[in-house]
Amino acid sequence: MTTENFASQAEILKLARVLGTTPERLSYLENVDAAELQTFREQVTDTLFDANLAALERMAMASKLVPSPILAKIAEKVFGPLLCARIAGLVDASRGVDVAKRLKPQFLSDVAAELDPRRASAIIARIPLDTVVAVAGELVRREDWITVGRFVGHLPDPTVRRALGVIGDEALIRIAFVLDDKSRIDHVLGLLSEARFRGLLQVAAADEELWAPVLDLLTHLSEKRVEQWSHLLGELPPTLRERIEETLDQAS
Repeated sequence: MTTENFASQAEILKLARVLGTTPERLSYLENVDAAELQTFREQVTDTLFDANLAALERMAMASKLVPSPILAKIAEKVFGPLLCARIAGLVDASRGVDVAKRLKPQFLSDVAAELDPRRASAIIARIPLDTVVAVAGELVRREDWITVGRFVGHLPDPTVRRALGVIGDEALIRIAFVLDDKSRIDHVLGLLSEARFRGLLQVAAADEELWAPVLDLLTHLSEKRVEQWSHLLGELPPTLRERIEETLDQAS
């Protein structure tokens, strides 16, 4: 499997989520360029979010008249996660943050799964750290790697560093595979200790199902990071080590 296949495979997983279908039904797209799949996925997302836009804008305007504590109750009991996700990008950022911090982590996790982070980036970046960590923990418990991966690029480093504490090694590998902004991988892994990165490799070595995600992860590391951690490859089983070396050669 080439590095391009890795990228297309990850995009198919995310496109399947948007379309509400299974990745297997979209397997015929595996040879389509990953960038084209991403563009299509974003177009589909925009179409869904722009449907009934005028009505959503009126609801966002009317919400200004309701105190935040009451609005938070209405959001959970009446609106539901899908409608909240559609409106989130239309409200003032400070207002959105004030409401979000009053919502239960379980409900916020439901909203996050329906949200387009591009439209609510200003709100996401300002949500209290403890709230983000609680939501990250809930999404990991649900094994919702795609939702976590969509938000990483919109969070500041201190928040990402704290969130890494509630994300296990296997979960981190799976999240990195479906990360929306793969250019962030090197930076995020740079927040890890060498011992934590060694743990990632050891988890992958013990489960062949994780080989593709970890190989994809390694292709997005900078040359500096690869050199920094290259000595860890010698600790891996020969078969996986050879696969890693072949993959890095392809990517270079």
